[in-house]
Amino acid sequence: MQTIIILDHGSQYTQLIARKVRELNVYCEIHPYNKIPDLGPEVAGVILSGSPCSVRDENAPQTDLSFKGRIPVLGICYGAQYMADKFGGEVIASKIREYGRARLSHIEAGNKLLKGIPVNSQVWMSHGDTILRLPEDYTLICSTENVENAGYKVNGEETYAIQFHPEVYHSTDGLKLLKNFVVDICGCGQDWTEASFIDTTVSNLKSQLSNDKVVLGLSGGVDSSVAAMLLHKAIGNNLNCIFVDNGLLRKNEFEDVLASYKDMGLNVVGVDAKHEFYDALKGLTDPEKKRKAIGKTFIDVFDAQANKINGVKWLAQGTIYPDVIESCSVKGPSVTIKSHHNVGGLPEHMKLKIVEPLRTLFKDEVRKVGKSLGLKPELLNRHPFPGPGLAIRILGEVTGEKVKILQEVDAIFIENLKREKLYDKVWQAGAVLLPIQSVGVMGDERTYERVVALRAVESVDGMTADWSHLPYDFLAEVSNQIINRVKGVNRVCYDISSKPPATIEWE
Repeated sequence: MQTIIILDHGSQYTQLIARKVRELNVYCEIHPYNKIPDLGPEVAGVILSGSPCSVRDENAPQTDLSFKGRIPVLGICYGAQYMADKFGGEVIASKIREYGRARLSHIEAGNKLLKGIPVNSQVWMSHGDTILRLPEDYTLICSTENVENAGYKVNGEETYAIQFHPEVYHSTDGLKLLKNFVVDICGCGQDWTEASFIDTTVSNLKSQLSNDKVVLGLSGGVDSSVAAMLLHKAIGNNLNCIFVDNGLLRKNEFEDVLASYKDMGLNVVGVDAKHEFYDALKGLTDPEKKRKAIGKTFIDVFDAQANKINGVKWLAQGTIYPDVIESCSVKGPSVTIKSHHNVGGLPEHMKLKIVEPLRTLFKDEVRKVGKSLGLKPELLNRHPFPGPGLAIRILGEVTGEKVKILQEVDAIFIENLKREKLYDKVWQAGAVLLPIQSVGVMGDERTYERVVALRAVESVDGMTADWSHLPYDFLAEVSNQIINRVKGVNRVCYDISSKPPATIEWE
């Protein structure tokens, strides 16, 4: 499979480069700048990312460029400045720093990288340094009004570099530039599709697992559901799924999702462990202690259930690519999967090997694969839901009574979002039970009851999020229904905080 390698120097935009390349149906991988993989014949090209560092910094990232000239290279921002500096050019602190929109005032005619991109095309700049002088045998290919050396090509090589960011939305012809590089210059066929991923992954799983038994903890979310479908397609009933009811799921979620899994033909066991989790959470108010108690209890319940299955050799996980990337610092430590996606901490006596069918996919790609596999829309299009469930939406101690109240509130909110065709316009929505009470009046009587906050955000990947501007009439109706139908609640608030500075979840 033809692959583009992206060497990460720490830029906030590195994942965006990968997502844009994959939009072109070309497979790519991100690696730290100092952990360059074997660049075998399947590697069609290399992209050098930007960086928060200056090439003039004492500890600036230093990449081994021994591959330059052998395979096509595209340097972006820091990548462009690094190559220019390393091979005899001059990079200085810019007198006029460019952050934000700029326009290409000059484009070299006939340049392959810039083919089809017009003069005056908008690009996105984000740098404090600039290339004052290019090395010998380097040719200028584009400029902006403030930056003369905005792009260059190395003579006699398929090596290119630009000081702007083609991967961000604001570079209007950025995707065209990336296509020129990965398709025309690197020669990649645009054949990395959902169908090809499924065929390749299922084939690899069959070879890897053979007749071994695999255990997978289902959560009801997209990642674990798609992982289960791929594994089921490869090994059938040798996949043993465990779906644990921790008592912290949404209203009727355990029964509804368990029924959906069985309809999908999965070999799944549902475990009612509500009381074990409630006992573990008794008296705990600190969010981190609640998370740890939930994690430990899940491990105990999962281990007990897994031990009932004879001959299990593999533990399957729904790890996706951002988890792998975030676990691998550009400073070079070995890859360690994030704990919230790893049942990790499982007892050593289980001695299970790990299989992760989705570890090369971004979230949107997981959904596309799930759709191709025929996953039901109600599972495929579910909002993200936190691993600790409603425990981190109940501020303070968690009890069965509080869970029931919050489940009712949450159900009313979500049902109304779906009925009013707002659910798919919101990235994530839920309710929070606050540890306070307020005075109210119901039927001419004074009440002193609980307060809930509703939260709805719009986002792409959860890294940043804006609060959803839901219609006032909709919020008024939801508030009215909650107060009238949920005993113990007399006040509803709506959270209008964005991330940053706030987080999506309250705990």
